[in-house]
Amino acid sequence: MDTGADSGTGGAEPDSNVGFLRCFGRQMKLLREAAGLTQAELGSLVGYGEAQIAAVEQGRRIPKPELIDAVDRVVGARGVLVAMKDEVAKARYPSFFRRYVQLEAEAVELHAYISHVIKGLLQTEECARAVFQMWRPLLGEESIEQGVSARMERQKLFARRPAPLLSFVIDEHVLRRPLGGQEVWRGQLEQLLIYGHQRNVEMQVMPTGREEHAGLAGPFTLIHSSKGRRMAYMEVQDVSALYAEPKKVSPLEATYGVLRAQALTPRESLAFIEKLLGEL
Repeated sequence: MDTGADSGTGGAEPDSNVGFLRCFGRQMKLLREAAGLTQAELGSLVGYGEAQIAAVEQGRRIPKPELIDAVDRVVGARGVLVAMKDEVAKARYPSFFRRYVQLEAEAVELHAYISHVIKGLLQTEECARAVFQMWRPLLGEESIEQGVSARMERQKLFARRPAPLLSFVIDEHVLRRPLGGQEVWRGQLEQLLIYGHQRNVEMQVMPTGREEHAGLAGPFTLIHSSKGRRMAYMEVQDVSALYAEPKKVSPLEATYGVLRAQALTPRESLAFIEKLLGEL
């Protein structure tokens, strides 16, 4: 099921990233002190609070790219911190999910069957935060915000040019579960409509009343890379699998083709989502 890093909460808590983030934080602290600045003074110069600077230096918070740029400039690091930006960005995700995120960002085509909860790539900020807040055991506020930020970062895919071809088949019951409350869910459905009206995106709903359903084995994502590679990604909790072998990928491609044939057409699906919005 799609309940881990992609749609649920896998990756909100640090894993093997802890050591790297602490190392980055110590490096930033040394550069700050060499520049003769306190945490409060540095925060004032870069537009962040003292507590946020402290959290980054202690490895408890993943800094945003713009913060790294600003600190590097203010402390005169000459690119030392900027050079680590890519690794810091990867630290937003659990190790098992990083390769998928990279492939997702570079995909020329991405097709996903969604059967449990809206895919992280499609979630609004409010919905993502609600999903993280529901997790048990409870996550800390910083972990929640880091997870939300990472999820929003992935949505740059929709603005990428040239635009990738994207399609999603979503089980009806997923659209009827108002995670976060009606207002949050209204915003989520509205976002699906916005995405669904983009020329490079096709959104399809699988009605609950269908007597035949090819996706009973669970959700999956198909990825076509710019180099012509065809891959499939599947995940359950914090266990994932990324396949590139034709004998693994081809059956899932066939399954997805049948799912699209069984689901409502894209136009019918957008009308269905609009109807759900009217019921809220």
